[in-house]
Amino acid sequence: MRKLICALIALMPVAASAQEGINSGDTAWMMTSTALVLFMSLPGLALFYGGLVRAKNVLSVLVQCFAIVCVVSVIWLVCGYSLAFAPGNGFIGGLSKAFLYGVGENSVNGTIPETVFVMYQLTFAAITPALVVGGFAERMKFSAMLLFSVLWLLAVYLPVCHWVWAADGWLFKRGLLDFAGGTVVHITAGVAALVAAIVLGSRRGFMQTPMMPHNMTMTVTGAGMLWVGWFGFNGGSALSAGGNAGMAILVTHTSAAAGALMWSAIEWVKYGKPSALGIVTGMVAGLGTITPASGYVGPGGALVIGLVAGFVCFFATHGLKRVLRIDDSLDVFPVHGVGGMLGTFAAGIFASSALGVFSGQGYAEGMDMGSQVGVQLLGIGATIAYTALLTWVLLKLVAAVAGLRVNDEEETLGLDTTQHNERGYDLQSL
Repeated sequence: MRKLICALIALMPVAASAQEGINSGDTAWMMTSTALVLFMSLPGLALFYGGLVRAKNVLSVLVQCFAIVCVVSVIWLVCGYSLAFAPGNGFIGGLSKAFLYGVGENSVNGTIPETVFVMYQLTFAAITPALVVGGFAERMKFSAMLLFSVLWLLAVYLPVCHWVWAADGWLFKRGLLDFAGGTVVHITAGVAALVAAIVLGSRRGFMQTPMMPHNMTMTVTGAGMLWVGWFGFNGGSALSAGGNAGMAILVTHTSAAAGALMWSAIEWVKYGKPSALGIVTGMVAGLGTITPASGYVGPGGALVIGLVAGFVCFFATHGLKRVLRIDDSLDVFPVHGVGGMLGTFAAGIFASSALGVFSGQGYAEGMDMGSQVGVQLLGIGATIAYTALLTWVLLKLVAAVAGLRVNDEEETLGLDTTQHNERGYDLQSL
């Protein structure tokens, strides 16, 4: 009787065929990565940015990051995911998956449920416009920020995401190497922040009065959260729990540490003392620069990339403000934008299927180092040009519809009070 029951069980049909390809280990890792990337935005980036502004604007930055995550989440469900990843043309996806049509418990993407892939990509879409906040911090209206973020997501982020990561995207077909968002996230955010800083103009008193970070403890705490969350950002981009994800995490950590040490060393030589702000900014530069190359390089390549990132981004930051006198409030362009460009270019040099330094076996099909570097430069140039033009147009449109900037009195009082009728710190009540 026992043998008969076992035989009957063996003949029973397995679960729905759509579930056969799902790997529970991959799924668990991707769910964890999704949480880590969301953790980068809330609270990581919010705290990192919040500590860097003046006390009268701390809540405004926190609320902006929070609101962006909320509004992007809704747009992603309505049409964002479809425009980014549904079949379309080389420029943009179609609307066949609007309102997540056809995305159910049994739909899959590789070895994970499609629902997990949807949510994972949502966290990338949310953090990118949140990064742009650093370019116009302390002077943009909350209403203008919301409208601009929505339009920018639709007009800039979604098309570039489709170009690079969708199977029919034109840069994907060209063989661009961008593992986790050097072009899609860092170049778009950095260039948009730079354009926003130019269009809005400098903060009142810029280069005339000190505008020191009001709470470095908050900033360092947020930086630590970003470092941890970046393991999901880069490691999760493997879309599986295997050797590629493990190596992506290792090289991410290596580049972050190298970037932090390089930035601190330069400060030590140049100013006599290393700063807390310098070490965390160098860390972010290392993280942003390794991002596009994280799935293609080994530890040796990551060490070189991180050191170069700390050096180049340090001088880009100081040059932008002191030489060009552009008030990119929280250094989004020189850290994320320049880092994204540098890392995307470096991926074409250090790529290796053996995950070494110079073995040159990891290029797109049919390419050598020269042709791969050419594609990388094409991707960088196209992303910069498209993002700069569309961001400028959108800012001018928002300015005409709702106005971009708070008035002088509101800026002097601070955005916490004038935009939200609250204060970040109520020390009088203590």
